[in-house]
Amino acid sequence: MLKRLWQYRNFVLDSIRNEMRIRFARSKLGGLWMIVNPLAQVAIYVLILSNVLAAKLSGIDNKYSYAIYLIAGLLAWSLFNEIVARSTNLFIERGELMKKVNFPRITLPGILVGASLLNNLLLFAAVAGIYLLLGHGFGLLIVWLVPLTFTVVALAVGIGLIAGVLNVFLRDIGQIMPIALQIWFWFTPIVYPETIIPESYRQILLLNPMYPVVRAYHSVLVYKVQPAVAEVAAVCAVALVLVALSLFLFRRASAEMVDVL
Repeated sequence: MLKRLWQYRNFVLDSIRNEMRIRFARSKLGGLWMIVNPLAQVAIYVLILSNVLAAKLSGIDNKYSYAIYLIAGLLAWSLFNEIVARSTNLFIERGELMKKVNFPRITLPGILVGASLLNNLLLFAAVAGIYLLLGHGFGLLIVWLVPLTFTVVALAVGIGLIAGVLNVFLRDIGQIMPIALQIWFWFTPIVYPETIIPESYRQILLLNPMYPVVRAYHSVLVYKVQPAVAEVAAVCAVALVLVALSLFLFRRASAEMVDVL
């Protein structure tokens, strides 16, 4: 499947370009809409919660500390959430195409991941601009975002592809996933710092694979320190296992999915 994905790379790239053109056809702001929503979400949280939580964000020497902390976490979460949410309904939305056109089905998640990475790249450019305006710069540790982004994508693809395949046969999955993602979001220290959780309960956070990743984003973008390599490596290993499992499930169910759709 991966070989076929590479062989059809031009098809994937053209599809990503077409998706972007269609999404923002006749739009005055164009691609800016991809970053308006997360930045609006940041503005809402900052206006409501900054005065409550700013005093609890130690280690950030900036009066906009809460905004800086929140933006870093949302940068990681937005990529994860987009891939998982879109993957869940991917095969149902592309059902007619899968039945009428002969092409490697693996290109569908490839197109989705490529478009999501492009969105995240534009969001990062906006985040970088906002950080500079707030007087918060970057160091050489910024290169850590490459393996961290890879980890987020692998984890999201593994979970999203499994959910997408199962959703073809059991449509309740498509109803459950948005709720699960909402719960997952609030179970991850993005809007709040982990320090507000009683120490006796913080071990529960270790059950959340996005927790070490978001904490690594905070380390790199907010505190400018090296993230915990062992934690990130463990999540990456879990993500790769999930990717392998999802590809196996996708390959076994691919033909049957077309019949069901």
